[in-house]
This record gives sequence, structure tokens and C-alpha cells, in this order.
Amino acid sequence: MRGMRVLVTGATGFIGSHLTRSLVQHGYDVYALVRPGADLWRIADVAPSLQIVPGDLGSIEELVPFLNEVRPRGCFHLGWYPVLPGTYLMARENFEMLEASVHLVRCLTDAGCEVFVGAGTCLEYDTDAGRLSESTPNKPQSLYAAAKLALGLATTHWATVSGIRVIWARLFQEFGPFEDERRLVPLVILSLLENAPFRPRGGSQVRDYLPVEDVAEALRLLMESEAHGPVNIGSGMPISVLELARQIGSLMGRPDLIEAAKAADDAGGPALICADNRHLQAHTAWRPPVSLEGGLTRTIQWWEKRTRTGGGRGRGR
Repeated sequence: MRGMRVLVTGATGFIGSHLTRSLVQHGYDVYALVRPGADLWRIADVAPSLQIVPGDLGSIEELVPFLNEVRPRGCFHLGWYPVLPGTYLMARENFEMLEASVHLVRCLTDAGCEVFVGAGTCLEYDTDAGRLSESTPNKPQSLYAAAKLALGLATTHWATVSGIRVIWARLFQEFGPFEDERRLVPLVILSLLENAPFRPRGGSQVRDYLPVEDVAEALRLLMESEAHGPVNIGSGMPISVLELARQIGSLMGRPDLIEAAKAADDAGGPALICADNRHLQAHTAWRPPVSLEGGLTRTIQWWEKRTRTGGGRGRGR
């Protein structure tokens, strides 16, 4: 795939920045769609190797001349309304992103794009099922999940009449460098760096966490594969929120600062959400990490350096 021309939306976001970096390292010719005025801090190291394309998903028509001229062979669509913890699930902007994304796929098809990889979510499924495979029934419980499901279904069926290959990557929980500080892993790390106790809410809940670098690798390998339709990207290794926090505490030498929440303090939500990733492994050379320790160690080191050098705390998806 060296030299393949690809468009990446959401390149300045958490997952998008890692994907963009991976694509550059593997020789892709990367065009990054970036909102005018957006902060490039997550991709500053690879920005000179990118073709930065100023534009907004809300104004797709303005991108048509660019698409027709550049004619990207592939597109990774990670751009979305900023997924801010506590607000994004029912935000009206999800509906607007659905409309804009459908328009984007149509314009890409007209420009000769051959492969479209879209970022979905595990929340499209009936999460009461616990262990989720691509055959698990869908049952979104939020506008965000419903919009993602609608886009995945529409583009997958569009592929049958347009000829474009569509891969709908359903993401589970990811963590790593450049993550929003308000999410679980950074919250634990930053609390411990300040020598403050941390009590994880929803500690008994079991989830599927995967280092973001492994998510980026899976997305890249899916483009290079013959896969199509929904594909789960998750570790397949269930771990409770409390145990994840305890692992971080042990790696940072402060296990004493991790406190178990009282049952009454536990958050609502399904008891178990874990990916069945056999479909991903069957279609690519991707394999899940043996453990989370390596990813957590890299993440801790990144936050230690960032706080030590006065880089501030990251915000945004």
C-alpha cells in the first residue's frame, strides 16, 4: 500500500492522530481533513509529512473540487462531533454528523474512492449481551449510537450498489497518549501523579480496553485486507474498571491510592461489555496484545513527561 493516497477525517483527534502517524510511517500519502483553526498539537510531529486539507464535514460541497482533483483511493472517516465525556451521547450534533457523513461517502464514491473505513461504536449493539460479536443484535440506547448504526447500515448497503468497499469498524474502549484528560485512564494517572486517592466510579463494571496504537494498527490493516461490513476492534480481554485502576496504581508504585467505591456509588450501565474480535483476526494479521501492561506503561510515561514539561492536559476526542 506504499504511496496509496488516503483521506483521513478526524486526523487531529485522539484515535485519528495515532492512525495518521501509523499511515505516514507505513508510506501512505495522507491527506488530513482539518477544520480551519483546529489545534494540530496531536499531529505536530508528522504534520510536515501530511497534506493538510482545510475543511469542515458540515460543508462537504466545498470539498468536491478537492476530491475530484486528488481522487483518494481510500478514506478513514473518524471525524465526528467532539465526543466530550458526559455530553456526547444525546447531543443534537450527532444527527448533523450522520447527514454530513452520508454526503461525504457519496462524494467519495463519485470521486472514484475504492475503500471507506468508518468508525462505529460497540454501543450500536444490544450491550446486555455482554460479549459482543458482529452477529449480536443491534440495540442503540443513545442518539450517538443510533447515528453511528444508521451510518454503518447505510454505507454498507450503499457498497452493494456503488462498488465502493465499506468497512464499519466498531470500536470498544481505547486508551493511550493524547487522550482526553476526562476519561478513565488519564483520570487515574493524573490523580496518582498528584498523590491523591482515586476511587473509580463503576468499579465493578467489566469492559474491554485496548491501547490506541493497536486500534490504529487494526484500522490500517483492515484497509489493506479484503474485509467488508462490520468488524469489531477490541482486545477481547475483559477487565473491571477497578482492576484497571489497580494495574495503573501498581505500575506507578502507588497501589495504596486506589480505593474501591461503595456499591451505592457504582455507576449505571451493563455489567459486561467485551469484544469478540475473531472476525478481525480472521481477515487481517492483527493480533491483540498479550496484556495491557505495555500500553499502560507507555501511557503513564507520556503523561509523566507532559506534566513534567508543562505541556498541560489534553482536551477533545
